[in-house]
Amino acid sequence: MRQYEAVIQAMRENGGYATLGHLYRTATKIEGSNWEGTKTPFASIRRIVQIYPHHFFRIRPGLWGLTAEKERVIELFDLAGKPSRDKVEEFDHSYYQGLLLEIGKLEGYKTFVPHQDKNRPFLTRKLSDISTLKQFPEFTYTHLLKRGRTVDVAWFNERTLPYAFFEVEHSTDIRNSLQKFAEFRDFRIKFRIVADAARLRDFKSKLESSIFAPISSEVEFFDYQAIAEWHTAASKLAALREVARLR
Repeated sequence: MRQYEAVIQAMRENGGYATLGHLYRTATKIEGSNWEGTKTPFASIRRIVQIYPHHFFRIRPGLWGLTAEKERVIELFDLAGKPSRDKVEEFDHSYYQGLLLEIGKLEGYKTFVPHQDKNRPFLTRKLSDISTLKQFPEFTYTHLLKRGRTVDVAWFNERTLPYAFFEVEHSTDIRNSLQKFAEFRDFRIKFRIVADAARLRDFKSKLESSIFAPISSEVEFFDYQAIAEWHTAASKLAALREVARLR
């Protein structure tokens, strides 16, 4: 079996689509495929999905589908034809929430998604199936916990204390997320805004407001491509660790 055929098989077994991270963890394990002479199998997988458009198509950053099943895959995600803006935003929002939940788990953190989002789909799973925490940890005062439960994705360390808060901002006002972060300024939490790269200027403008001075050094902006690449890198490291354990 050729390597590109192994990637096709791995994607087919996942329903006709897969993140690069998923392919890193599965394509090299397809029975009959040979990766032993490849010094950089992960780079090969990334190259394969990019140079064979008659086999693969890009759905979103870090997410690829089988061209032969393109119509079915697009309909599966309710993005066929000219989907409404609301449908696109809902898909993108839950997609990046799902990536962040998987990254957190891969990097050893406990993860939480708000109850109002738990039934939203991440590909064909629900976000609640990926989140490792069913309840938001009670690490502080009730009024702050109520606010914290609305954060799009939260990571907690081994002591179940907050490590990072992420807000996915597709079109809503970034100021609202910054105000939410500001309420937790007395904690050592990494605050992250996730949005399209085109919103970086808006982010910087809002963060320069004097009311956000106490948290300005703690807030970072990640565009969608960066999150997809982070997910891919975390998956690659997890795959390498698994190989090391098996040796």
